[in-house]
Amino acid sequence: MNTGVPLDLDWIDGVRVNTSAVERRTTTLTARRTVKKDWQVAWLLRAITCMDLTTLSGDDTEERVRRLCAKARHPVSNDVRESLRIQDFPVQVAAVCVYHLFVETARRALEGTNIRVAAVSTGFPTGLNAFEERLAEIRRSVDAGAHEIDVVITRSHVFEGHWQRLYDEIAAFKQACGAAHCKVILGTGDLATLRNVARASWVAMMAGADFIKTSTGKESVNATLPVGLVMARAIREYSERTGMAVGFKPAGGIRTAKQSLEWLTLMKEELGQGWLEPDLFRFGASSMLGDIERQLAFHGSGRYSASYHHPLA
Repeated sequence: MNTGVPLDLDWIDGVRVNTSAVERRTTTLTARRTVKKDWQVAWLLRAITCMDLTTLSGDDTEERVRRLCAKARHPVSNDVRESLRIQDFPVQVAAVCVYHLFVETARRALEGTNIRVAAVSTGFPTGLNAFEERLAEIRRSVDAGAHEIDVVITRSHVFEGHWQRLYDEIAAFKQACGAAHCKVILGTGDLATLRNVARASWVAMMAGADFIKTSTGKESVNATLPVGLVMARAIREYSERTGMAVGFKPAGGIRTAKQSLEWLTLMKEELGQGWLEPDLFRFGASSMLGDIERQLAFHGSGRYSASYHHPLA
């Protein structure tokens, strides 16, 4: 767990990002790194185990959340598992992410598993509720049984360079989370520059974030590989300076099995094998699960199945 460090403005002022170099790196990363056949099956299964299966719609119901939890417990159908001969291999997602209203429903539905319950909080997705209301929302979700809280920062603190305010805000969120993991959503699509992304990442980690997360999934631009590279390198440097490991969660816009392999490759090459585990890496990408299951079905049978054979919930 990241306990945080005092805010060091010299670290923030010293952040520099070469945008063209970042874009070249991510282009070559995806162009020259591929996994095939049985290795691809293994990587796709790993992607599932690092997934936060999510429903954050205005028409969510308790029944939808229960169905989502059932899918979380059994993300790959028995037919596909048999065709791949992995019936005895445990495959479950890392967490189910819901609004506060459904935390208790999800907790009951996942009882007896290691799947964690995550709740979005602090005025998700805008993060513009009154500060005390945001803290109270965190505490209510923790009291209801949430293991993880996905919090939203005030983006204007980044635009205006109010790093102390951002640090204090995130530190208060972290304290309100108690024993629950604090996953800090930066809203990178709204932050305008990669330098802002890097500086916000540093402040969040210094304030004690257990995970830094790209997006709410509600912005017009969500997780991109250049943003992921910048955040991953911030995590690596923070770990080298402090000895503390911070997790990473790309979210929004990740829909295909191919994209999951790209993100796993980025994690492996930039951060190492330790960041291929759900303790330090998560996908916020529920729609991706259907495509991964279709790819696994193809590996087992040699034929692509229709998407409606792999419902999410």
